[in-house]
Amino acid sequence: MQTLIYCYDAYCGWCYGFSEVIKKINSQFKNILEFEVLSGGMILPEEPVAIGATAKYIDESYKRVEEITGIKFGEDYLWHVRHPDASDWFPNSEKAAIALCVFKDYYPDQQVSFATDLEYALHFEGRDLTDDEAYRLLLEKYNIPEEEFYEKLNEEEYKERAYYEFELCKQLKVSGFPAVFIQLSESKFYLVAQGYTDYETLRQRIQNVLNENAAGDSVEHRKYSCRHWLFLNTVNEQIFVILIHVKHLYSCIPGYFSRIVLHSDISCQHKKIVA
Repeated sequence: MQTLIYCYDAYCGWCYGFSEVIKKINSQFKNILEFEVLSGGMILPEEPVAIGATAKYIDESYKRVEEITGIKFGEDYLWHVRHPDASDWFPNSEKAAIALCVFKDYYPDQQVSFATDLEYALHFEGRDLTDDEAYRLLLEKYNIPEEEFYEKLNEEEYKERAYYEFELCKQLKVSGFPAVFIQLSESKFYLVAQGYTDYETLRQRIQNVLNENAAGDSVEHRKYSCRHWLFLNTVNEQIFVILIHVKHLYSCIPGYFSRIVLHSDISCQHKKIVA
């Protein structure tokens, strides 16, 4: 079966804004496409960095995410943003990524649901995803054995799986989150969303890709606009990625714990901050 690959990060505000879109896409295409969620490792500081490093900017910019996407950030999350000196948060993408890898062992067909639940737990409920306790309510929701889950959460195997996902996102040349691909074969991917994309636009792009593939049309004769082609080298073969034309870019760029700089095209660029 063809696969939809959703590259995201639990700490990405634009991914949180995209959560309702990807849930609707999952609901519509789940009988046609397999869904694979990959964590991108957006925040992986070499040393712990407190939320104060980015709190001021987040407080000034989260309203833009709300305006564009319709999502709402919770007061419990915003308290940490507005009171960084009193907060004990040191954001790090690692544990949430490991948790998703563990979850896949139990419910591989509910990856989108769990990923969006992680985003909600952080950005609305204000749960610290670096704290094991942040996951307890989700274990109850999905009826996952607590002791077994926490054992796996701290096993090296699942950490390695998480870092493998980070590398997969790099191999796919993901330059910002969220990003959505349609994989048609082992070496051929369509990039159908780069940054926040509304539901109807994404739905139509996915349908176009599926229709073209079903009709057997050549890439050269596709009927919709592509900005450019990317050729990604892997160990065994070349991956062919077709990038659907993107008019606006609403995304978070992976890297070290970073300061987000908002540009005129509403894209996000990260600059490394020294703790």
